[in-house]
Amino acid sequence: MKPETALDFSDRTACFTTLAGETFDVLVIGAGITGCGIARDAAMRGLRTALIDAGDIGSGTSSRSSKLIHGGLRYLAQGQMGVVREAANERRILRQLAPHLSLTNPMVVLAHSRRSLLMLRTALWTYEKMGRVDKEEHHEVWDTATLLSEEPVVRTGDFRGAVIYPEYLTDDSRLTLGNARSAAAHDAVVVSRARAEQFIMENGRVSGAVVAGTLPSEDRRVSVRARVVVNASGPWVDVVRRLEDRSVPARLQLTKGIHLVFKKERLPIHRTVVWNSPDGRGLFAVPRGAYVYIGTTDTFYENPAYWPEITPADIAYLMDSANTIFSGEPLTTADVIALWAGLRPLLGSEGKKPSEISRRDEVMEGVGGVLSIAGGKLTSYRSMAARLVDVCEQKLNRQPSPATTADEPLPGGDFDEPFTTLCARVQQLGMTPGEAERVTRLYGSEALEIFQSGWGPAVEADHAVKYEGALTLRDYWVRRSARAFFDENGGLDSLEPASRVMAAHLGWSESERLRQIGGCYHLRAIDLAVLENQDR
Repeated sequence: MKPETALDFSDRTACFTTLAGETFDVLVIGAGITGCGIARDAAMRGLRTALIDAGDIGSGTSSRSSKLIHGGLRYLAQGQMGVVREAANERRILRQLAPHLSLTNPMVVLAHSRRSLLMLRTALWTYEKMGRVDKEEHHEVWDTATLLSEEPVVRTGDFRGAVIYPEYLTDDSRLTLGNARSAAAHDAVVVSRARAEQFIMENGRVSGAVVAGTLPSEDRRVSVRARVVVNASGPWVDVVRRLEDRSVPARLQLTKGIHLVFKKERLPIHRTVVWNSPDGRGLFAVPRGAYVYIGTTDTFYENPAYWPEITPADIAYLMDSANTIFSGEPLTTADVIALWAGLRPLLGSEGKKPSEISRRDEVMEGVGGVLSIAGGKLTSYRSMAARLVDVCEQKLNRQPSPATTADEPLPGGDFDEPFTTLCARVQQLGMTPGEAERVTRLYGSEALEIFQSGWGPAVEADHAVKYEGALTLRDYWVRRSARAFFDENGGLDSLEPASRVMAAHLGWSESERLRQIGGCYHLRAIDLAVLENQDR
């Protein structure tokens, strides 16, 4: 690993001293994918940048998405041509920046009639032209016989075939983290578990923020000065806007999406299968290693939350629809091994259904000069960041400069060989093929160095603290390793070895180590309890 990309937040005194030690050009509040992308772009343009978050890097929406990098094909039907064009272009660029975090993911879109098949082909032809999609990634059409042969668990009786085209599968937490590490490599100051409590006002303008530590029993508070303050706090954008002006009306409309995880042997699909639910919403089943997850719902959600509530109705919506599509023994809640929910921080649209709300992004300037950004899509985070940093340069009276974020790979993305070849090299360290694929997917080329002397939760947790800014066991379990969702028994067996390594690095007492383990068990119990309620 390159030392300059390391994020180590274990010395909290040093973290907060650095934040308070100078006046920054840009202070970014919110270390989700948008905030981390902004910090990376600003730092690469030479702006002195600070990035903070009240929680962990990516602990909100940016670790709880559908984990798909897609060109926004469904937005063609809504006439959002700009969204489609931008997403298709950004999808291609991300493949260059982080090939391990943008793995080809063939989508099998089921068609009920010849007419819908024709409409899908027309939409994809338009999409491929707009996005300048390489010929080898153009769509193909399957008839019913081919569909049955290629994806035998799909009930073909109700379909006239399918259209297949490639999108990309990512790990949203790792993508967000990669941007934060890259920002740090370009001298951005990054600190997690640091909440902006209030803005510093001077002559009616915001000139920084009072920032407080949020770790348990942490009594730290500093003033962070900045010429431009950016609010990229995702679902909390309106909360932060009201630090500047209590009377400002809400702009966000939060919607919730949930996902259910199964073992692949229970739902043995080879590609992502896409279909429409009875209410017309697009649903999907996505294979990821030894697992498959189904998503997603789209319902209004009132307040921002790190761990949004999942209801029996949410589960039934996905399960009932999936059981009409896939043959064999019907899926039940007993088959669900993990589940998660995330919030989409969309710009409010009066009178529209959740799935109809535009994914466009918008920059708003508050009365004190704070720039707030909301809306948008995971796929388009880099171009969103570029537009926001352009505005920052204007406010700083700087000569405009081009974004260079498309030119430098993210950590772990600096390999030209096929992903399968890199996996084979990692496997030579002594891993099983499945474990080699898993760690290569998470760490890219860095896996060769991280695991050269061993592998497993202890090694991963050691790296998570020293290079990836992990401060709690949940940071490792949910966001650094993805074991909470894609591992046997929800990754609970990893908590003991991981916590011992983290305790040594972070100075935890034995009671604190056990408290950290208990917190992870508690979160999993909350989710499993919902499944039990579903059966009653």
